[in-house]
Amino acid sequence: MVNKNYYKTLALREFYFSGKLSSTDLSERMGKSIPHVMKVIDDLIIDGSIAESGYAPSSGGRRPVIYALRPDAIYILSVSMDQMFTRITLMDIENKAVTPVKEFELPLNNNPDAIVRLAEKMSEVIRESGVDKKKIVGAGIGMPGFVDFKNGINYSFLHAGNKTVTEYLTDELGLPVYIDNDSSLIALAEFHFGAARQKKNAVVVNIGWGIGLGMILNGELFRGHDGFAGEFSHIPIFDNNKLCSCGKSGCLETEASLLVVIEKAAQGLKSGGLSALGAKFPSGHPETDWEAIVRAIHKGDRYVIELVSHTGYDIGKAVAILIHLMNPECVVLSGRGTLAGKVWQAPVQQALNEHTIPRLAANTTLAISTLGYHAELIGAVALVMENKVKEYKVNRKKIKVKEFSE
Repeated sequence: MVNKNYYKTLALREFYFSGKLSSTDLSERMGKSIPHVMKVIDDLIIDGSIAESGYAPSSGGRRPVIYALRPDAIYILSVSMDQMFTRITLMDIENKAVTPVKEFELPLNNNPDAIVRLAEKMSEVIRESGVDKKKIVGAGIGMPGFVDFKNGINYSFLHAGNKTVTEYLTDELGLPVYIDNDSSLIALAEFHFGAARQKKNAVVVNIGWGIGLGMILNGELFRGHDGFAGEFSHIPIFDNNKLCSCGKSGCLETEASLLVVIEKAAQGLKSGGLSALGAKFPSGHPETDWEAIVRAIHKGDRYVIELVSHTGYDIGKAVAILIHLMNPECVVLSGRGTLAGKVWQAPVQQALNEHTIPRLAANTTLAISTLGYHAELIGAVALVMENKVKEYKVNRKKIKVKEFSE
């Protein structure tokens, strides 16, 4: 049974990441013979997980049948967290939310009850969804901080006593739970479904309350030796004597985070800056204030556009360092900040033009995320789909069972 479930899960993963597939396509991706794959396909059809979806174009012979996932085959609980706010939804296998996204304020810093409240809200979304819990195969969570995704530990936030984050939440929910750094999951989503799709080497900048980074190297998500790669916020590139949240000064975050954009906007208004933001800005609520800035940008507010453009230029200078180190095929700007749209692109590109060696940057493209603020939620689903296969691989090593006959 372990092997049968393993191959079914492997097939589901290939359908999830690749879309519609023929038996030949699936055979190539799974590395198994077509007769073996047809057994798996038959099982998945009986389960109601996949269905026939027409025929592939003819190449001279009989047109092969194409199969695709049924949207209601399985569901994944998807959680997107930053330092102050959390979003939760139940998503289907097509990365579509089947419940309204529940967003709520959940400060993580110095909050010992944060993990308890998170578990309560996750359980609440499951109950309110009305979906049979047997169809929910797991929960994926993107979160800030130093995250050890292999062992389910966040060294910065969400302490759970003598349990790891994943142990605590798995026990509370009765579901497998997987965690990873928020910027890593945004990069994972962009790599499989967004602006970095089919790119072997890419960097994905997560513009948020900090400035995160996800890296795709040789077609895989790069996490570093301990899983902590991508602390882009804390590159010390300014001589401004501003204290960063990490305890050091001059970090990128001190000049280029969305919190700093809000702070600078408020200071500018006090100094007589002309803007449509209005007298009630700032409200003291970061999310509300950033949404006000986004609305102003979309209305063409010159004051706000210039402010965000200056921030984009600073981010671009830091990205120039990455280009010199990594020579990526593309740079993707993603995360909450990209709700502001293409206003980021020109100043970041200007900084790249000024601060990178032309030969190094000649074939590096710059793109705004096509997934936007939903990237982390999609990445959380992808995290679960990747780990379900790994979970069965571990079981196969522990339990000796007879292989399917080829």
